[in-house]
Order: sequence, then structure tokens, then C-alpha cells
Amino acid sequence: MAQEIHGTVAEGFEAVREEFASVVAAERPDYAGQLSAYVRGRRVVDLWTGADTDGDTLFGVFSSSKGAAHLVVALLVQDGTLDLDREVAHYWPEFAAEGKSAVTLRELLAHRAGLVGSDAGFTLDELADDRVVAERLAAQRPFWRPGTAFGYHALVIGALTGEVVRRVTGRTLQEVYEERIRAPHGLGFYLGLPESEEHRYLSVQPMTPTPPEQALLDATPRGPHTLASIAFNEHVPGAVPLVDFPNSRAVRASGQASAGGVASARGLAGMYAAAVGLGGRAALLKPDTVAEVGQIHSVGYDLVARAHKSYGLGFQATADMWHPFLGAGAFGHSGAGGSQGFADPRAGLAYGYTRRRIAFPGGAAPENQRLVLAVHSAARS
Repeated sequence: MAQEIHGTVAEGFEAVREEFASVVAAERPDYAGQLSAYVRGRRVVDLWTGADTDGDTLFGVFSSSKGAAHLVVALLVQDGTLDLDREVAHYWPEFAAEGKSAVTLRELLAHRAGLVGSDAGFTLDELADDRVVAERLAAQRPFWRPGTAFGYHALVIGALTGEVVRRVTGRTLQEVYEERIRAPHGLGFYLGLPESEEHRYLSVQPMTPTPPEQALLDATPRGPHTLASIAFNEHVPGAVPLVDFPNSRAVRASGQASAGGVASARGLAGMYAAAVGLGGRAALLKPDTVAEVGQIHSVGYDLVARAHKSYGLGFQATADMWHPFLGAGAFGHSGAGGSQGFADPRAGLAYGYTRRRIAFPGGAAPENQRLVLAVHSAARS
């Protein structure tokens, strides 16, 4: 029996509902997910399906959290509070240790600092606390000479940029996000989930690869001391699997800025709509700031992912990395569970997708290709 699709689409976006239904039909019977999009100032897609799921249900969105974290940084740059070309150590003197004194905020945001993790790694409680992570990494020697290459700072970039925010404002990144972004726009996207909202959260479910997919995973194991293992904290004996990270109340409560956020698709799309002025209110970011954060700063071979990647400033360069039909300067972030959110300012489009079960092979779920194309095609029509 086919799962029922709930929600609405605007006139002209009926094909998006059909594509979402097609995606759901190809999934396991217990699939739960949401899809939301804004086009030129109005929400045109608002769909969901799955047991215990509605439009306000919150899912662990892993690295999609980085989009919220770095929207805060973009606002502080826009305010003149932060300067992209000042050394991180100007704001945070301890960061200068072990040859990091010349690393600029711009390089850090572009994953060029070489500081993807700690030699000793972190316990779950330590990794949930951005202050602990930042203190440990300030003393860490980089894994490559800063500025010479780039690699995904998967679980620590939000702690590093968050410490810069704390040093210059006296407030945590999560507090600034709540006060300037989430609360004023009523977003279902939290960096720090209050106990009162816990009833809205559905726990992440593990990937269930098919036999051929499992064979691919088995054929490309990570060595215990590779950059990827260090970046994902897998080199620690007894490390908690990534799937369980947002299922920890400590992580959800702290709103760990690299991967600890929880959101609905409405929240993801709504945040990007707010960023570029597609939600019916003045944009959070001015056009020059949007152009700056969306401009590609690192492109090519990612030393951690060992694949082609591209990043703006704290955001993924969405068109080059995921959806080449989007406009130049589209920016956003995906998450290991399959979520994705972005803004395409040239097309007047903001997009959000969430799902409960981690999709193979991790990162933005493959169905995003179909869903984004359907939304984009309807918007162009």
C-alpha cells in the first residue's frame, strides 16, 4: 500500500508532488521525510509523509547545521564585527599555536586550515561541547600547511568559527543564531533544542544498504588513522557511530554547530529564504554578502573526502557540488543523514529536504537530484 503524501503545493508545482510521491514509493515502507521550497517570496512546496511525521517534525540534519552556524558568521561579517581577512588569532590568540598564526578567518571558513580533528580524538560528551573542541584544537598541529590545500572539517568547523564568534561578541554562536535568526523568523531549525520541543524530534535511523551497496562500502574502508577517520572522529576506540550523534540529548541540547542541529524541511528552506529575502521580509544578507559567501573559495580535490568538492565561505557551493543547473552563487549545506538546504538567489529559490533514515552512501540523499530539478523546473515555468 502506497504511503499517503500530506501537505500542499502551489499551482504549477503539481509535478513536484508527483516526484516526491515517486521517491517515497521507491523507499522502504517505514520512510519518513519532508520537502519544502520557496520561490520568489512564497512557499510553493510543503510536503511530508511517514509515521509520526508532520510538517513540524524535527529530524537530525547533521552537517546541514553548518548552514545555520555560518549564516551567523556572515551576519557578523556584514555588520563589520568580523573581518574575513584578519587572522583567527587576532580574535582568539591561543589559536596561533603550532604554526597557525597566519590562518585567516576566510581560510578557516573555506576548510583550508588543516585542523580537521584532534590526534587524541573526542568522547561523545566532549564532541557535543563546542568550547571543549575549540580549546583542544587551538593547541593542535594542523594536518597540512594551512592555505596549501583544503579538506572537510566535518565535526569541528562550527566549534572553530563559533569560538571566534564568542571571542568577539561575548555570546555563543548558538545564542546569536537564536536571537537574530531562528526566533525572529519562527524557524523550525534549532541549534540547541529546548526540552519543551523534544516531543517534535524523531530519532535518526541507520542506513540499510542493499547487498551491492554494502559491497561498495566494504570495498572502500577507512584506515584507522586516515584524515577521513580523524575528521569523523572514527580513530577513537569505542567511538559512537555517526548515526547516533544527533540522537544524543546532550548533542541536541547544545546545538553542536557542525552537526548537532535539528530541523524540519520547512525550517531549512525557511532559513535560506530568510537569508536572501524570499520569505516575504527583508533579507538577512545584503547582495554583496550573499555574493561573498557563495563565491567558490576551495574547489578540486578534498583531502578528507578524497573526491571533488567545492566550498564557499562556510557553505557548500551547491551548483558545482550537487546541482549544476542551479544559478552561479547558489549556497547551502547538506547533511550525512540525507538532508539538504540551499538558496539560489538568481532563481529566487530556497529549498529544504529532510529524511529520517540515513540514505546510501551518506551526504545529500540521491533523491535530492530529482526533487531539486522538479522544483527548479516548476519555478522556471
